Amino acid sequence: MRILVTGGAGFIGSAVVHHLVREAGAEVLNIDKLTYAGNPASLAAVAGRANYRFARADIGDGAAVAAAIASFRPERIYHLAAETHVDRSIGSAGAFIDTNIAGTFTLLEAARSYWSALPKGEQAAFRFLHVSTDEVYGSRGPQGLSTEETRFDPSSPYSASKAASDHLVTAWQRTYGLPAIITNSSNNYGPRQFPEKLIPLTILNALDRRPLAVYGDGAQIRDWLHVEDHARALHLVGDRGRVGQRYNIGARAERRNIDVVAGVCAILDGLRPAAQPHAQLIRFVADRPGHDRRCAIDSARVERETGWRPRESFETGLKNTVAWYLANEAWWRPLRDNVYRGERLGILETTA
Repeated sequence: MRILVTGGAGFIGSAVVHHLVREAGAEVLNIDKLTYAGNPASLAAVAGRANYRFARADIGDGAAVAAAIASFRPERIYHLAAETHVDRSIGSAGAFIDTNIAGTFTLLEAARSYWSALPKGEQAAFRFLHVSTDEVYGSRGPQGLSTEETRFDPSSPYSASKAASDHLVTAWQRTYGLPAIITNSSNNYGPRQFPEKLIPLTILNALDRRPLAVYGDGAQIRDWLHVEDHARALHLVGDRGRVGQRYNIGARAERRNIDVVAGVCAILDGLRPAAQPHAQLIRFVADRPGHDRRCAIDSARVERETGWRPRESFETGLKNTVAWYLANEAWWRPLRDNVYRGERLGILETTA
């Protein structure tokens, strides 16, 4: 199986590459632009493997993408390249439009051109898997789950750009027949996540004894999915998913943000004790603009049709994640020192 992965140096992308190369035995070509969040160190364990290749390219560069596809001749494309951080999208929405919308369009056109020229049997077997987010559905009430039929209602520039890319993929499947599938996952966490996201940011700021910012009242709820469980689910959808379908992927692990931060603090108290409990660093700050109150999805379809189930509980997954960051300072220290120091992002500028 030859699988082209876009964004494979990112957090979820690198987990997918690890799974495909080491567990599934697939031949993988990873195309990544290597933005601030793309880290070659995340792929050190597979870099020397005979079934892994890397090409530095922007999915918005149609000629480069077409050339990579033509030379590799993939049987599947797993599209994970994206700008993903909501806070960054608030202050720098243009990059999200360029990559998530225009980049997806360029990739779709390159994939369609390649797929159209394949022999009939290879056309039928080809799959384009587009990886997206549950944030396209917007905020839920205190009860109920978003299903694959829930109306899109994005709240941030990030989620709006992903909703737009989802619509493009659906249109290319319906109009041109490109055999595409879409997945929408809940919040991911785990090893090798760029430390701007809640869990790694909390870990590293706590280690530095810096304030741990919690937005608003901290009662916003997310369903937390371990990235390695997500990687397994994506490949199962690539194997067993139905063309033209959307699959929600979540772990049924809803937690309030304040409880996640407090949980990290409690784990650090045990693994890296300090003079004062880490929870004393928690500070409530002004909420993020457009912050969804609760995101929660129904994963019954992917469970029913692929047999996937999450293996990691949130409690064990969170403890293992904290332990990974404590043991892998060589991975995160260059990012912390040279790329992002842990300051707050996503604050709207105001004028008097």
